[in-house]
Amino acid sequence: MNIEATLAQCVVEAVKSLYGADFNAEKIQLQKTRKEFEGDFTLVVFPFLSLSKKRPEDTAQEIGEFLKNNVPAISSFNVVKGFLNLAISPSYWIGLLNEIEKEEQWGITPADENSPLVMVEYSSPNTNKPLHLGHIRNNLLGYALSNIIAANGNKVVKTNIVNDRGIHICKSMLAWQKWGEGETPASSGKKGDHLIGDYYVAFDKHYKEELNELMEKGLSKEEAEAASPLMAEARGMLVKWEAGDKEVRALWEKMNNWVYEGFDETYKRLGVDFDKIYYESDTYLVGKETVLGGLEKGIFYRREDESVWADLTNDGLDEKLLLRSDGTSVYMTQDIGTAQLRFRDYPIDKMVYVVGNEQNYHFQVLSLLLDKLGFSWGKGLVHFSYGMVELPEGKMKSREGTVVDADDLMDEMIRTAKETSDELGGKLNDLTAEEKAEINRIIGLGALKYFMLKVDARKNMLFNPKESIDFNGNTGPFIQYTYARTRSIERKAAEAGVKLEMAVPDSISEKECGLIRMLNEFPAIVKEAGTDYSPSDIANYAYDLAKEYNQFYHDFSILKEENEAAKAFRVLLTRNVGKVIKTAMGLLGIEVPERM
Repeated sequence: MNIEATLAQCVVEAVKSLYGADFNAEKIQLQKTRKEFEGDFTLVVFPFLSLSKKRPEDTAQEIGEFLKNNVPAISSFNVVKGFLNLAISPSYWIGLLNEIEKEEQWGITPADENSPLVMVEYSSPNTNKPLHLGHIRNNLLGYALSNIIAANGNKVVKTNIVNDRGIHICKSMLAWQKWGEGETPASSGKKGDHLIGDYYVAFDKHYKEELNELMEKGLSKEEAEAASPLMAEARGMLVKWEAGDKEVRALWEKMNNWVYEGFDETYKRLGVDFDKIYYESDTYLVGKETVLGGLEKGIFYRREDESVWADLTNDGLDEKLLLRSDGTSVYMTQDIGTAQLRFRDYPIDKMVYVVGNEQNYHFQVLSLLLDKLGFSWGKGLVHFSYGMVELPEGKMKSREGTVVDADDLMDEMIRTAKETSDELGGKLNDLTAEEKAEINRIIGLGALKYFMLKVDARKNMLFNPKESIDFNGNTGPFIQYTYARTRSIERKAAEAGVKLEMAVPDSISEKECGLIRMLNEFPAIVKEAGTDYSPSDIANYAYDLAKEYNQFYHDFSILKEENEAAKAFRVLLTRNVGKVIKTAMGLLGIEVPERM
C-alpha cells in the first residue's frame, strides 16, 4: 500500500475515533503540499465538519494530533485554515526507497488472464507514398499509448489498418506502367515506399500538365478534369481492380509488397511494431456485408437511387451515406468492416483509435453505428484525437513532392545528434566508431520522440529539430544524459566496493526526501496517464525527475561522501532514479544510453 492509501486509511480511523463516524476512504482529499507550505501531503478537512461540528482549524488540529500520535510515518503537522499539512518522517522515506529497490518494474502493473483486452489502432498509412512527419507523431503516440495502457494492467493488441486500395493507389500503378521502364527498388537503390511515392508525384505532375493543355484549348478547370484521359485511365484501372482483373491485381500486389518492405524498415527504425495488420482490400467487402445485414434488420435504410444510409438525426447527428448507389463502399463502410474482422479475431473490451482531430466527427458516427450493429465496445470506443504537427518551414504537401519524409527526418536527427556531440567534444573519444554511431542514433531518435510526446497530444505543434536536441532544458537528450550519469555513478560505486546493503543513514536531507517522494509518485503518474490517455504526463514526469536529480547531484557529494552509510544511500537513490527514468522513457518508446 502506498503512502497516500496508508494515510487515507489512518484518517478514516481518526474520524471514527474522534467523532464516532464511518467515512469512505475514497472520498478523502489528499494532495501534495504546495511548495510555499511545510509538509508532504495536505488533507482537506472541510468534508469532516458536519461530523466534528467544529471550526475547520479546530477539526484539522484534532485530526493532526491523532495522526501524529498514532502514525509513526508522520513526523509533524501544521494547520492552515481548513487544510492539514502532514510531514512524513525521513525514516519512512528511507524504508520506502528500499521497497522501491525491490521492485524491478516500479510503477508497472502487469496484466493477468482476467485483464481487459484493449486494442489500439495507429499508423494507417497509404501504400502510394512513404511515411511522413504526421505519421511519425501518430506512430509515436500510438506506440506510447499502447505501452501505458499495458502498464496499467491491461492486455493490449497493437493494430494497423493499411489503406491499400482506391484511386490513389491506381495513380501510382498507372504512372509506373507508363514511365517506370521496369524500375524496381533493387535496380534503383531506393526503398520501395520511396520509389512508389515518386510515381505518385509523377502522376500528379503529368495530370497537371494535361489539365493545363486542356484549359489552354478553352475548357474550364472542371471540364478539363472531367475530360482528362490520364484520370480516366486511373479510374478504369480501379474498375479492373474491383473486378479482380489478374494483370492489375498482380501489379498491385507487386508494388504493394515493395511498399510494405519499405514501411517495415521505417517502423523498425522508429522502434514501433504491431501485433496484427489489417488491409482495406480485405475489410471493405466485409463492411459492405455488415451494412447490408444492418439494412435487413432495419438499422439502415435504402433510398430511391439504391444508396444505403444511416439516419442518426435522433442521436443529434445527420444522415450518413454507407453504400453509394452503384453499391461501392465509403470509408465509414470500410471502418465497419475492419471492426467486424477485429471483433471476430479478438475478445475486445475497449477500442482506441489514434487518428488526427480532423476525423472527430467520423468517429462520433462510427461509435454510434457500431453500437447499433451490436458491438459491445462500440459506444465506448475511444478516438484518441491529436493535433497536427508542422516544421518551422510550414505545412506538409504530399502531392507536390514536398512531404517531410519520415526516413529523411530520422537521418537529419541522427546527423544533428552527431554534430552536437562533436561540439561538446571529448565525452565519447574512447569509444569505437560503431559505439559512437549507436549512441548518436539513440540520442537523435530520443530527441525526436520526446519532443513529439511531451506536448499535450490534443494540441497542434511545431517540431523544431534543433531545439529538440538541446542537452539542456525539457528535451530527450537532457533526460538521457541524466540516466547515463546515474549509470556512471553506479559503475564507479561498484568499482569502489560501495555496499548498497549499508544504505541506512541516521538522517537524510529534504532534497533526498523529495527525490524519494517523486519516485513514490511514479505509479500514480502511470495510472493517470492511462486514465487520461496522456503520454505527455509520463514525459514531463521524467523531465521533472531528471531535473530534480541533477540539482541533487550538484548540491551533494555522492562517491566522495565520507560517511559510508550516507554514500551507500545516495548510490541506492541514484540507482533507483535511473531505474525509474529508464522505465518512464521506455513507456514512451525511448531508449536511454548507458553512457553519453
